[in-house]
Amino acid sequence: MGDSSDSPQRVDGLIGIVVRGAFGTGSKSARDAFWLETEKGRLVLRRKEGPTFDDTSFDEYVGKRVICDGFIVGYMMLVERVHILPDQKTRT
Repeated sequence: MGDSSDSPQRVDGLIGIVVRGAFGTGSKSARDAFWLETEKGRLVLRRKEGPTFDDTSFDEYVGKRVICDGFIVGYMMLVERVHILPDQKTRT
């Protein structure tokens, strides 16, 4: 989703589902990470003012559809704000 540039790209209102899964498998930095699954791809989530590793602040959002504001840098989203969106009801 993000480009290969390290220049931060401002995004507001990015919608996706938060998941937790393996990141960097097979490398020295292998760990569990939080991802935002969007229609256009997957971004690793990190709080803009938070720690790089072992940040559990996204636990409450796992499996939830959210809307985020922040900056995309490469494959990562530095999150400033995140809010859970209401469940969408299936229309019949």
